[in-house]
Amino acid sequence: MSTSTPFDTGALPVADADELAGVVDLFGALTSTQVVAALVELAYRQRGSVDEAAVQAAADRAVGWAVERYYLVEYASSDATARADDGDGSGDVDPLLTVGPVAFPTLPEAAEDLPHILDVETRSVSRESLARAVETRLRGDAARAVVAEDEARIQHLFDVTYDLEAWAPVDVSEVRERLEDALASAGDSSP
Repeated sequence: MSTSTPFDTGALPVADADELAGVVDLFGALTSTQVVAALVELAYRQRGSVDEAAVQAAADRAVGWAVERYYLVEYASSDATARADDGDGSGDVDPLLTVGPVAFPTLPEAAEDLPHILDVETRSVSRESLARAVETRLRGDAARAVVAEDEARIQHLFDVTYDLEAWAPVDVSEVRERLEDALASAGDSSP
């Protein structure tokens, strides 16, 4: 797992995952389409003119990266989904993205006006059901990382276990122990 980030500040109006989480936190939860719309609007507020296609492409990469690393998490509760506003009449349902356990949400420049500009309602997210969903995802991610012997991913997920327990009332100590054992095994097999 690379430590580089996809936060292309030439295209994006946010410098890192914490600022991206700050934008999402303003609304409680957003669909990925709404995150992109918020970032395009924020780029206009900061710069005056924007290449929307470049912002969208960079936003897609940044959101994917932030979700993979638990800065943002998907919230797919039946009461917290939103119809995609793509105009094709398909009525697709997008899961919501909300702030994850690794994030320290920070507002980027000019973000405070976004709730007044965008036609997006503020959503509240059930922390209890979100915590269960994140715990389930972490367990699956940890199992896959151990099987793949992906040492960098195992180390990251090991760190996430502490963040998750501080963020929500869950106990993932057995996941942490499994990851720690995998890290020890990887260290033992190093030349």
